[in-house]
Amino acid sequence: MANYYCLVAGMPDVAFDESKSAYTVERFREEIYPSLSKEDAEYVNLFFNERDNANILNILRNGEDARIDSVGCYSAEELNDIISSAKNGDAPIKGVPAYVYRFFEYYKANEASENVIWEDVLSAFYYEYATKCPNRFVADWFMFNLNVNNILIALSARKYKMNVADVVIGDGEVAEALRTSGARDFGLGTALDYFESVQRMSENSRLQERERQLDDMRWKWLDDNSVFNYFTIEKLFAFLVKLSVIERWSRLDAEKGMLRYNELIAELKSGMDKQSVVL
Repeated sequence: MANYYCLVAGMPDVAFDESKSAYTVERFREEIYPSLSKEDAEYVNLFFNERDNANILNILRNGEDARIDSVGCYSAEELNDIISSAKNGDAPIKGVPAYVYRFFEYYKANEASENVIWEDVLSAFYYEYATKCPNRFVADWFMFNLNVNNILIALSARKYKMNVADVVIGDGEVAEALRTSGARDFGLGTALDYFESVQRMSENSRLQERERQLDDMRWKWLDDNSVFNYFTIEKLFAFLVKLSVIERWSRLDAEKGMLRYNELIAELKSGMDKQSVVL
């Protein structure tokens, strides 16, 4: 397992304010990503693939007019090549995740359908792929998010008398329970230690407040599950995800975003100090 002591120790003490942008996901991509081992870079790619997914759907809808998020694994030109290759049934382009080609197989067979929610289809293939990641921490992170998202949509579907099985995506015990159980808690109240928390959040009618609570829960999950990882890919992956949370909320609330960022930097430094003592 690669050790990134120097990389983490060299993280700049940057804060964001109204006149200066924060240490961003894009900067992580430019400064940290190139130093990762090939294996660890593939784990981080799973994070960036979510941006690629949005770009793919955007291109399918808008063609040449699509606006591309540059913080992904692929440029607009590369994505168009991938889409063209997949639609034509050409041999898969080396390095492109298998779930992308599985999506396009489904897309070609169902393109004319008006009832397909393509975001859900692509997300289902994406999560199936990501949750099988060889890195346990990364795989568990994606499974946690899949479960949380499915619980929220299942609770909402039940509230509005929709068929829960039609909106839950992916596989696994949680997804299966959500699709089939008639119990108030889908039989998950004791199986998942976060089910009740998600259920309470789903009842919050203030959407922005609910989203902040969900991000706080995700943040805590990252902390709890990377607590003993000081200089490994798990720590860097958690840092990247946290940066994306900070970046999103800083657009809405610059002051609180700054506090979040400073807390993150302080946590990293504290972890380094503890590890230095052990070393």
